[in-house]
This record gives sequence, C-alpha cells and structure tokens, in this order.
Amino acid sequence: MINTKSLFLGMLAGSVVSAAATLLSAPKSGSELRSDIKHQSDEAIHSINKLRSEGMDLKEQITKTSKEGAALIKDLSADVKESIESWKKTVEPHQKNIQKYLTQIEESLKELEEKTQNPSNES
Repeated sequence: MINTKSLFLGMLAGSVVSAAATLLSAPKSGSELRSDIKHQSDEAIHSINKLRSEGMDLKEQITKTSKEGAALIKDLSADVKESIESWKKTVEPHQKNIQKYLTQIEESLKELEEKTQNPSNES
C-alpha cells in the first residue's frame, strides 16, 4: 500500500516546485502582476455591471413593448369587428335583392318548363 505520509510530502514538494517555477518564469514582477490582475478584475466588474444594467433596460423595454402590443391588438380587433359589422350592413340589402331576383328567375324557369311541356295550352 502507498504510504499516506509519503504521498502527502510528494504532493507538497511538487506544489512548492511548481509555484517556484511559475514565479521564476513569470515575465512580470509581482507588483506588476498584481496591478494587471486588479485592472482586469476592475474591467470585469465594470463589464458585469454594464451587462446587468443593459439587461434591466432590455427587460423594461420588453415589458413596455408587450403592453403596447396588447393594447394595439385590442384596438385592432375592435376596428376589425367594427369593419365587419359595417360590411354586413352594406351587404345585407344586396343579399335581399339577389334573393328576390333568384326567386323571380326560378318562377320564370318554372313557367318556361310548363310552357314547353304543354305547348297545346298556348293555342
């Protein structure tokens, strides 16, 4: 079995060696590196705050647009209903006239049928 103490010492030694190698091979000094990290974290925080603000603005705009859209649809449906009612009132008298003419045509056809079936009645 692996000795736990040896494993732990090996991991610790490896960590120390890798940390030392990283520090020695770093192209910048510690203060420069800390300054760069602080600057980048400030930029990240600024970007996150900007995204949050833009997200809230977008949410408000979507809410406003959906309310306006609902009002427009309500107005549009009322206008369409009114137009249909107006169209019905305009067409209704013509429907009655067309029905009247169709009735007259049917009667004329019946008369013609009777005349063609009984040609002796006309003489």
